[in-house]
Amino acid sequence: MKISIASDHAGFEQKQALVDYLASQGHDVIDRGPDCDDRVDYPDYAALVAHDVVDGAAERGVLVCGTGIGMAVAANKIDGIRAANVTSPLFAALAREHNDANVVAVSGRFVDEPTNREILDAFVSTAFGGGRHAGRVEKIAALENE
Repeated sequence: MKISIASDHAGFEQKQALVDYLASQGHDVIDRGPDCDDRVDYPDYAALVAHDVVDGAAERGVLVCGTGIGMAVAANKIDGIRAANVTSPLFAALAREHNDANVVAVSGRFVDEPTNREILDAFVSTAFGGGRHAGRVEKIAALENE
């Protein structure tokens, strides 16, 4: 799978480790930065990943900041993005299965790296469930036109 990933300064260390992990799992990883832990503004990096996903350069996106909250909020401003801020593998699987989330935002400060690896495993391996969830996802997409 082709995955775009970025962080801010708070998530930089885990982003670096997660890039290596995803690549070791056979994924084609687009690292959108930053390239060091100097202070940066997370909306800039969330937008890069979100645009990769909606433009088709990547199938999924991964964002890492202190909590994951700001990155998810910023990414969700891009039409076509369904970003979920998750702290557990179960939530990652449910975000995919029920909401067809195409971007996951994780915490680099409050969730340890092994758990974030499990979150990414669930996020990339879980398919959208469709069925009763499809109509709800269509309603979410319609909100972008309001």
